Amino acid sequence: MSLENILLGMLDKPASGYDLKTEFSEGARHFWAAELSQIYPTLKRMEQRGWLCSEVASSAKGPPRRVYRRTADGRKQLLEWLRSGPRMGTERFAYLAQLCFMHELGDLEQTLDFMIELRSRLADFLLLLKNAEAELTPAGEEFPESLSEVDFHGYLGIRMGIHSLTAKVAWCDEALERIRKRQSPQVVRSAARKA
Repeated sequence: MSLENILLGMLDKPASGYDLKTEFSEGARHFWAAELSQIYPTLKRMEQRGWLCSEVASSAKGPPRRVYRRTADGRKQLLEWLRSGPRMGTERFAYLAQLCFMHELGDLEQTLDFMIELRSRLADFLLLLKNAEAELTPAGEEFPESLSEVDFHGYLGIRMGIHSLTAKVAWCDEALERIRKRQSPQVVRSAARKA
């Protein structure tokens, strides 16, 4: 999956680079991260390819801004990407790499603190997705029939995130239990004898 395809999908309505960054911060960050320093050069490149066109528009706040629109060629590229089947990328979890090397600190208490903080962050993100799900599924309405096409497909993505984060929080709970068990005096003495 590339940032170009994500931006093509997001540009179903005209938007500035700043608007797109805001949308990443509020929604798309659940599956893709991008900074303004990546977005602007990518938009320019996409415009050069003919996938976007832009114009300068006045802004209610601040200086004029460049607003991008998806072209027919851009829509064609988006549809080709959507029809190409599921794209599986290599997920990178920096926190797992950190965890693998925590033994270098020689302090299980720091590993415990690390896992407590990680669990807290994952749980916060899970709560954010559950709140987003609740906004899409108001009580008393037929579900999922009442959702628009855009909301229904967004809902499916939110549900995947909820399942994934629920599993990660459960893994944190298991890891915390094992770390605390390992910290018990009897386990520490046993490990010292084996070393």
